[in-house]
Amino acid sequence: MKSALLLSLLIASSVPAAEVFEAALGRETELPKGKEADGILGDFVLRSDKVEAVISQNSPGRKANMSTFYGEDGVTPGCLYDFTLRGANNDQLVVYAPCGHGHVSFVKIVSTQEEGSAAVESVTTAAKNSGIFKRHEYRVKDGVQGIFITTTLRNETDKPQKTFTKSDFTRFESTGTTSDGIFWADAINPAHKGSYALGTLNLAGIERLEDTIELKSQQEVVISRFFAVGTSPAQAVGEVRSVKGVKLGTVSGVIVDASDKGVATATILMPDGNGPIPGYPDAEGKFSLKLPQAPVKLVVEDQGRAKTEISITVDKSAHTAIKTVMKDAARIRFDITDESGKPIPCKAHFAPVDKDAPKLDLGPKWRAHGCVDQYMSENGQFTQQLPPGKYRVVVVRGPEYSHLEQEVTVEAAKESVFKGTLKRVVDTKGWISADFHNHSTPSGDNVCDTDGRLINIAAENLEFTPTTEHNRFYDWEPTIKALGLESYIKTVKGIELTGSRQHVNAFPFEPEPLKQNAGAPDWNDDPRITVLTLRRWQGERADRWIQFNHPDLSNMFIDRDSDGIEDGGFVGVGGMIDGSESQNGAGTDILADSPFRLSRPAGSLAMKVSAVREFVWRQLLNQGLRVTAVGVADAHSVYGNGVGCWRCYLPSSTDEPAKIEWAELSPHAKAGHLVLSTGPFLEVLTQNGKIAGDDDRATGGIDLNVRVQCTDWMDIDRVQVLVNSRPDPKLNFTRASHPQMFKDGVVKFEEKIHVPLQHDAHLIVVAIDEDGDEKTCYGTSDYAKIRPCAYNNPIYVDADGHGFTPNGDTLGFELPTGGLKVDAAKEKLMRAGLIKEGAPSAAPPPAAEPKKTEPKKKKKK
Repeated sequence: MKSALLLSLLIASSVPAAEVFEAALGRETELPKGKEADGILGDFVLRSDKVEAVISQNSPGRKANMSTFYGEDGVTPGCLYDFTLRGANNDQLVVYAPCGHGHVSFVKIVSTQEEGSAAVESVTTAAKNSGIFKRHEYRVKDGVQGIFITTTLRNETDKPQKTFTKSDFTRFESTGTTSDGIFWADAINPAHKGSYALGTLNLAGIERLEDTIELKSQQEVVISRFFAVGTSPAQAVGEVRSVKGVKLGTVSGVIVDASDKGVATATILMPDGNGPIPGYPDAEGKFSLKLPQAPVKLVVEDQGRAKTEISITVDKSAHTAIKTVMKDAARIRFDITDESGKPIPCKAHFAPVDKDAPKLDLGPKWRAHGCVDQYMSENGQFTQQLPPGKYRVVVVRGPEYSHLEQEVTVEAAKESVFKGTLKRVVDTKGWISADFHNHSTPSGDNVCDTDGRLINIAAENLEFTPTTEHNRFYDWEPTIKALGLESYIKTVKGIELTGSRQHVNAFPFEPEPLKQNAGAPDWNDDPRITVLTLRRWQGERADRWIQFNHPDLSNMFIDRDSDGIEDGGFVGVGGMIDGSESQNGAGTDILADSPFRLSRPAGSLAMKVSAVREFVWRQLLNQGLRVTAVGVADAHSVYGNGVGCWRCYLPSSTDEPAKIEWAELSPHAKAGHLVLSTGPFLEVLTQNGKIAGDDDRATGGIDLNVRVQCTDWMDIDRVQVLVNSRPDPKLNFTRASHPQMFKDGVVKFEEKIHVPLQHDAHLIVVAIDEDGDEKTCYGTSDYAKIRPCAYNNPIYVDADGHGFTPNGDTLGFELPTGGLKVDAAKEKLMRAGLIKEGAPSAAPPPAAEPKKTEPKKKKKK
């Protein structure tokens, strides 16, 4: 008897029970994890036997991430940050803020009298909230798959007051509201199988909840909600309905294929008056849903399979014996290797060939494994299900490798095999490819899977990519190792420090785990303060790299307050940074002939003036600003604005990414030994062995040894030498004018070019395909429109032995200041002979730019 009693006590003690604790004193290790997990030391962990959550503490500047909300009141203490099924570590929520976000008075644990429950409260006193007292209680109960959220609003003034009641619930793209008023949200990547549903349980003191309500003096309103988490929207909605007392029945079953294997990728569409709600089976194809008691027809679908239906009358009894058999999927299995037979990261894109074939939707643009009409793989061994039909399939791995292309007929319920070898055809020995600026979901202004970003990087063959998430120190290395990509990608820990004016990249740093922003400093509106802070943070080090991102060069170096008057910009800042992006995104305007362009945005009647960063950089070089140019993707998604559009090549003693050391690369980068490229591999070497960024000495002229290589899906048709930023017409070589100089193999151009010099000059060589594109690599992505282009950082040639002296040439235009209006821009372009009087538009049309998910920010003066 004693043994039985002891056993029952042991079992009871091992069952998870409702509790709340502050994540500190060793228990911070119990913070739940997941794609959007943002808990830190001092937050509150609230959990039951079914769910676990994080309620954010009231500490200065507490935010889930940079972009949750902007502005001084963009803080989110006392909010629901992380929410997942108990032990699942699958948080998909950025933040839920009942009745909006902002500063609070305190957040603390609440003692509950109800057995099997635990709670946290967030209180904003009336004195701190314009006379409105606000309290949120977050409560969990054992046996219930969600959180009870009770909000109390009370007007403590002697006059009527309006208050905001709309909640912040972010960030999701697949959402809906059921016919009975339950809001649901699916994970950005449905394959993560983490979803939420929110319903109102009761209103006291008010009949109807609106975004803004008016409270009479001393009036009190109580809003009771239930927030459920599930493996799918349909499951989460069922949990809300259960708490609301809707009569439900449980329908369970399994979805299998013809060989009785579970179909984990299926979607079960639960009917609802406002549109079907998706449900998902688990890894074995099993599912369980709480449905209203009524006849129901569930539609089961999966990419590449015929739909099937489940018809059943749901009653209070549990239906557990449902087995649904789907036909095998139509699919392509890929086996892609390198020349040694080793599986290799790659990208496949699919173009339907059949007339009237539907547009492909393989998944959201934020992930690698099925994004729009592409699939990116970390190892070249994968299967993509597709609707039956004929497809043109292209497999690539960046601009140094060959490509594979086949027309594949995909038959219903059958597997086709795409097998091939990607050959490394471009010889870049002694150089590695790098991109110093990219993002994933920790940045906050995007929801790209971090593993998706790294697979994207590997598939485009970028070998060195610092971790540069917005406003927090972060490290991609654990994810690189988890994906098995250590031999393909090297990273260092860094940051993009971001605010309303100049953004700044910096690395290396060491993240401080479980601290706000992982211990990163705050941004300052004066870039010199930001740069100095980053230079000294965690101690100065010789290899610290500081870079301006997508700079407004006029504002930084010419016109600080953008009032149209030259004032020198932020004086001295050019000597404080190591590099500045001349290329960010898909433009290829290094040969532009003006510092601005006029364009008319789609859907707009008005024209606008846009700066041409490359031209302004060339102007500033002539004023003596020796800032190293950097080319980046600034990727915020996988498809569309992914990596690959621009990269830099820099010298390295090793060609193996696993052996790359930033301490060795750093002096090369700081010396300007960078060649920017959308794909072509350009080498420029003087007669004295000098490369990009170097100083050289020559009298009367200098020889440049220029070599350009391209893979089998790329070409160039022009090589142009810029002398002191001006295209020299005598040093302009095209396939049409100098066909003997151009070749059709991998090596497209290999010539010694003599550059006559009477005065000091900096030299830039541009290789470009003027009417080319990169569709073979990027398919339907915006990057398909980019032109193959590469150019080196300047080589500075002293022609008189007195040291290099810039010539001050502004290239026919004044240095651009802020506030330039359309009419003034037109007049300047007409004076330069670039447009004619009365022309409706001006300057060459802008190169295609990918959509950016990073929001535009108002510039402060």
